[in-house]
Amino acid sequence: MEGHRNDDVSNKPTKVYSDDQLVVEIPETAHQISSDSWFQVGFVLTTGINSAYVLGYSGAVMVPLGWVGGVVGLILATAISLYANALIAQLHEFGGKRHIRYRDLAGFIYGPKAYSLTWILQYVNLFMINVGYVILAGQALKATYVLFRDDNTMKLPYFIAIAGFACGLFAICIPHLSALRIWLGFSTFFSLVYIVISFALSLRDGIRAPPRDYGIPGSNINKVFTTIGASASLVFAFNTGMLPEIQATVKQPVVGNMMKALYFQFTVGVLPLYAVAFMGYWAYGNESSAYLLNSVSGPVWVKAFANISAFLQTVIALHIFASPMYEYLDTKYGIKGSALAVKNLSFRVMVRGGYLVVTTLLAAALPFIGDFMSLTGAISTFPLTFILANHMYLVAKRNKLTSWQKLWHWLNVIFFGFMSVAAAVAALRLIAVDSKNYSIFADI
Repeated sequence: MEGHRNDDVSNKPTKVYSDDQLVVEIPETAHQISSDSWFQVGFVLTTGINSAYVLGYSGAVMVPLGWVGGVVGLILATAISLYANALIAQLHEFGGKRHIRYRDLAGFIYGPKAYSLTWILQYVNLFMINVGYVILAGQALKATYVLFRDDNTMKLPYFIAIAGFACGLFAICIPHLSALRIWLGFSTFFSLVYIVISFALSLRDGIRAPPRDYGIPGSNINKVFTTIGASASLVFAFNTGMLPEIQATVKQPVVGNMMKALYFQFTVGVLPLYAVAFMGYWAYGNESSAYLLNSVSGPVWVKAFANISAFLQTVIALHIFASPMYEYLDTKYGIKGSALAVKNLSFRVMVRGGYLVVTTLLAAALPFIGDFMSLTGAISTFPLTFILANHMYLVAKRNKLTSWQKLWHWLNVIFFGFMSVAAAVAALRLIAVDSKNYSIFADI
């Protein structure tokens, strides 16, 4: 691990006391660490899970799984994700070092090769999430436009380009994750707007509608693949493949405060997600769309308000999942001091702007949001959040675990390894099907 540390951290670490009053080294970073309360960090986590992605879970999760599979699946995914994230949180100060990056923790436990592999997995994960966010933001803008002018003049790729530009401006203005502060309040407000509106309008439509069909659509073979894909979407909903980076911002004691934030996320934080996913499916059955606000009926201004709120919240949420990339580049090139300094500002314009140009271009070219959710869950969320979490904990605590505890963690590693492979196959099949149905830069 020592051979690559100079790439992104200084050789002058600071030292603090851990939860157990042991001295812990903290690697240097260009971004702020140990500055946020557990409550603020809890809102960072809930901003991620209650982003505009929740408007797709009725169609992406409930329709392929049905009532029993969808409800049980979401509850199980919540419990399993809390458990896996708690394992990672407890390793934050393992071995006398504070691991403020996911790759640092993996590299410390396994060595340089695991460091590099984890880095690749994490950035693929975060990049694909950000692509999905830009698609979502573009869809929200297009849905708003269609409410007032359904003339087919403006296509989805145009709105995706506008969304990418807005995300770029926000990334330039907000230097690091801790600087979100007041924006987390705005994010919560925007989330409540589109969740409450979609919930209320779905409830009204459901009361007025005739009996719905809740049968799982498709042939038997299609049901198998869509069920596996929906399972990947389930874990994607609670994706925190950047937990060490978020935990780096929390005040001491970092493990205790992070656990408070996780309990907040997986109790109060998941209720809006449950509400909108279940209500959307109840109201529209297996006709639920991939973007719930396209299904609801109601006053134009109300739907427009919800769509604009979804767009604005997505801009904020994307910044959270892009922050590990920003932190790496800022640290590597010594971007410190005033955010308004000419050097720092121009660096953010060029580097973050360039990153979001590439992200936006891919989002406009392949706007299949359900596919991104499934593939991201398969190739990176499963390995990072479940396989690595259990195995790293097993390796780090092997001398303190009983035989039954070791067996339990090995069963988790094997099960989620199998699920990762199966979900990847299902997601690639879905992409192949959609590639036949839609051309590049499709207006969907």
